[in-house]
Amino acid sequence: MNPLFSMLILYVGLGLMFLGISVPLIQRRVPPNNWYGFRVPKTLSSPNIWYPVNEYSGKEMYKTGLRVILAAFALAFVPGMKLEFYVAACTTILVLDLFRGLIVTARYLRTF
Repeated sequence: MNPLFSMLILYVGLGLMFLGISVPLIQRRVPPNNWYGFRVPKTLSSPNIWYPVNEYSGKEMYKTGLRVILAAFALAFVPGMKLEFYVAACTTILVLDLFRGLIVTARYLRTF
C-alpha cells in the first residue's frame, strides 16, 4: 500500500474520531465528570457552566475534525506531495486547530 494513502486513512480516521467524540458534548449528553469534556475547576463547579461550555467546546472539536479531514484529502492529491511534508502539514493543522479550540473555549468560559 502507498504510504501516503496510509497516512490519508490515518488522518481521516483522526478527523472522524474528533467528530465522534464531539457529538455527545454538542448534544449535552455528557454530565460533569473527571474524564471527558472541558474539565477545569470552573466547569466542574456547576452544571449551568458545564453544559454550555462543553457544547461550545464540542462544536470547536467538530470543526477541528472537519478541517483535518479536508486538509488530509486536499494535501493527499497535491501532485508530487512528499510523505514527510504531508505528515508535517496534517499534524501541524491538527495541533494548531486543537490549540485554537482550546483558546476560544477558554475565552468563552470567561463569560460565565
